[in-house]
Amino acid sequence: MNARRLIPTAALAGAVALGATALTACSGATAAGDGKDGKLDVVASFYPMQFLAEQIGKEHVSVGTLTKPGVEPHDLEITPKQTAQLGEADVILYLKSLQPAVDKAVAQSGVKNTVDAATLTELEEHGTSGQAHEGEEGHEEHAEGDGHNHGEAGADPHIWLDPVKYAEVAKGVGAALSKADPDHAADYKKNADELAAKLAALDTEFKDGLKNTATKTFITTHSAFGYLAERYGLDQEGISGVDPESEPSPARMKELQAVSKKDNVSTVFFETLASDKTAKTLAQDTGLKTDVLDPLEGITDKSQGADYFEVMRSNLKNLQKALGTK
Repeated sequence: MNARRLIPTAALAGAVALGATALTACSGATAAGDGKDGKLDVVASFYPMQFLAEQIGKEHVSVGTLTKPGVEPHDLEITPKQTAQLGEADVILYLKSLQPAVDKAVAQSGVKNTVDAATLTELEEHGTSGQAHEGEEGHEEHAEGDGHNHGEAGADPHIWLDPVKYAEVAKGVGAALSKADPDHAADYKKNADELAAKLAALDTEFKDGLKNTATKTFITTHSAFGYLAERYGLDQEGISGVDPESEPSPARMKELQAVSKKDNVSTVFFETLASDKTAKTLAQDTGLKTDVLDPLEGITDKSQGADYFEVMRSNLKNLQKALGTK
């Protein structure tokens, strides 16, 4: 298993900010709602945060997202106009360090009721075995080795891919919405508890489904699955370590060829929002298959499911097939 180091959580700070409109789907050109429908205006940074807001807020909230479907969240850029519109939200739900542009916009927005999902559970560091990060000054230990700036001490932000941690975040979001909209606090708590129960059931599905496998090692272009691997006793090996679409070094390819033989790896995974070029390159060199392991950073018509739960269950099936479930 990969070593991990827990990073203490910060306390959630939330206060009610009165606002009238929220940013919509996120090309950023327009704002939605005029505040007359009585709903809480929530802006989510990207899909996993949007899903929480919708599932917990339901009819009491109007949810917009900063990241359009199909856009790689790490690459998001936000205009000054969008930042100004962001300041009109009642609540901002984001994951600090995942999207630097969002962090900057949130800081400039002036909205007091901001919810950083990273403060609602414990972040960990994950390292991909044998993977170096040459030339990345100041970031010798990157979260999951994917090369993004993940903030303090290389903490891995991909918490939503662990149903247990995602459930912890869900409860924190429920509490934050209750503070922002006390009149509907009971509904927010009920919805958050129901979502947490569904996530607990999903956790059981993964635990049972990955208990007995021929191998515990999987190879993926986007090293986003450290929490999932840690939770279910698996080992993740990332290809390039810097970007899902970047070319892996010859040395890394050689390492992975050796790993695939040693650990009886059958499949190289790629994701829906990035090219499968690197996965196919390694697969051709090693005689392996390719398949999708979706980091769930966005839902598109190419996704193997319509929402978080459907895609996670598709991920489980693909892992079971690749790892040789007994």
